[in-house]
Amino acid sequence: MVMLYGVPRSRAIRCLWLLEELGVPYENRKTNFATGDTRTPEFLRLNPNGHIPVLVDDDVTLFESLAINLYLARKHGGGLWPVTVADEGRTYQWSVWAMTELEEPFLTSLMHRVIYPEGQRDAAKADDAAARAQAPIGVLEGALAGRDYLLGGTFTVADLNVAAVLLWARLANIALPPAVRAWHGRCTARPALKRANAA
Repeated sequence: MVMLYGVPRSRAIRCLWLLEELGVPYENRKTNFATGDTRTPEFLRLNPNGHIPVLVDDDVTLFESLAINLYLARKHGGGLWPVTVADEGRTYQWSVWAMTELEEPFLTSLMHRVIYPEGQRDAAKADDAAARAQAPIGVLEGALAGRDYLLGGTFTVADLNVAAVLLWARLANIALPPAVRAWHGRCTARPALKRANAA
């Protein structure tokens, strides 16, 4: 049995979403960073960084949400893993890009607009992060021009990984341009995401 440590209202939603897409039986071990669950000796043996999610699949233990997703999609396929080596490369490209270019400005804006208590929020930092988010959003808008999904006409793990990072857009109050908005709407309308949120 696959075990995923985490809760939906965290980066673990990315992996829960993929597990639901794949139809792989799994157990969601509710592990919440906000309650100290990720600082126990037992959890730190799984991920010494003290973060969720963590996947345990028989003798394989992985952390980092998008790496977990690449592993699961590669192992189980289900139409989500790319067919060609070139598209495998693009899948890695977009997944790494989502973490290095897209996540930080969205997360910073979210923290200073929603997550932090009022007294700890810095509107200037939130606005700066929202402004910095426009460059990667523009890259994504260009990549989606004339296509339904990042690798062409089919939803894959590349789309899921990037779309999952963008789940913070609305809460962070960052507007998405037309092609990105339409693509994100197609991705987030998938029933598997609804099931993942209820996990």
